[in-house]
Amino acid sequence: MTHPKTRLFVATDLAGGLSVGLEPSQAHYVKSVLRIAPGSVVALFNGRDGEWLGRVDGLGKGWCSVTLFEQSRRQEASGDLWLVFAPVKRGRIDFLVEKATELGVAALHPVHTRHTMVERVNLERLRVHAVEAAEQTERLSVPEIAEPEPLERLIARWPAARRLLLCDESGASPPIAEALAGAAPGAWAVLVGPEGGFAETELDALKKLPFVCPVGLGPRVLRTDTAALAALAVLQALAGDWRAPRRR
Repeated sequence: MTHPKTRLFVATDLAGGLSVGLEPSQAHYVKSVLRIAPGSVVALFNGRDGEWLGRVDGLGKGWCSVTLFEQSRRQEASGDLWLVFAPVKRGRIDFLVEKATELGVAALHPVHTRHTMVERVNLERLRVHAVEAAEQTERLSVPEIAEPEPLERLIARWPAARRLLLCDESGASPPIAEALAGAAPGAWAVLVGPEGGFAETELDALKKLPFVCPVGLGPRVLRTDTAALAALAVLQALAGDWRAPRRR
């Protein structure tokens, strides 16, 4: 059977023979946007039970039921990569969350730094973008999005085994490719500051921590979202899951 193009994230448990009711917004999307007819096959995943094929067996206004009949992919361990970032304005933060999800980030941590200008973060909207990106990129999980908090508070409880790649805009750190040469895979995180950059005292304090690896991102000053995605891509290529082939 050809793998269906439509993949949907659901919260409910998945197993053969179960009938799964979609959320009203998903039902509207399936019926009115995709114009899927009863009998069509879709794929569902929940981040726990792998991916399941199901047949649409009922459609109506605001509802849709799918009966599962085959597991197409088993749940597999995903990469353990975090993104810690100072929030940016709407539109760009939506883009950042979407692309970070595509790049394989497992958790997103918005943090407030000395120069952070954006105080409010719409977590519900960001989660919608993360879910859509996971559906489109064949991920089996959706990244967790944490409540915004001061950077100092997150660092205070930082797990010692997780290495933190600090994107240093000062120009005083080695290039990212040089710093990551020979780096071993494992628990990593990327930290990018706000549009105004880190305060000098913040950079000094971070660089003294044993789990922090400060790196430079080239000769140009990058925006927060650009810097985050550039660092994630390099890290995934040199020490992350980009070294594994795509499973089809």
